[in-house]
Amino acid sequence: MIRHIVFFSARNPADIDRILEGLRTLQDIPHASLLEVRPNVRTDQLSGEVDVVVYGEFADQAALDAYKAHPLYEKSISIVRPLRELRIAADIETT
Repeated sequence: MIRHIVFFSARNPADIDRILEGLRTLQDIPHASLLEVRPNVRTDQLSGEVDVVVYGEFADQAALDAYKAHPLYEKSISIVRPLRELRIAADIETT
């Protein structure tokens, strides 16, 4: 399994809801076994840069690649990219 985790920060805090809405488009892509889009609840007092987190679980690399090739992925990017300041992604393999 691959866990795909992406962190976003907004250029303007007023755009966080629009970023969430744009990223929630990803939840309509069928290739993830789990996909969550959530605002950062900011309980960690040492880091406040992240506004939104996308967490996905994929059976394998092929499923993650299919997810990224889906037209809704591009739609989400077109909505979110102009609104975000930071995007950090990490993929980890688990058993």
